[in-house]
Amino acid sequence: MTYIIAEPCIDLLDRACIDVCPVDCIYEAEEHNMLLINPEECIDCAACEPVCPVTAIFAEDDVPADWDKFTNLNYEYFGQKR
Repeated sequence: MTYIIAEPCIDLLDRACIDVCPVDCIYEAEEHNMLLINPEECIDCAACEPVCPVTAIFAEDDVPADWDKFTNLNYEYFGQKR
């Protein structure tokens, strides 16, 4: 499992999650104007989730249905399949 960054991050780009990530798996996706987590690099530590000021980070299984497309985006951006 991985963590997913969803819609609330768009245009915000708060980097608190980057600062706490022990494996540096969070990247700025300029073309989407948001941050994304590389699913292959994520170690599921959950350090990023509580520091997000807009509740944009979810465990993959907990992403709200309305934002499911962001799960796909997080995988596809890094050339991976869900």
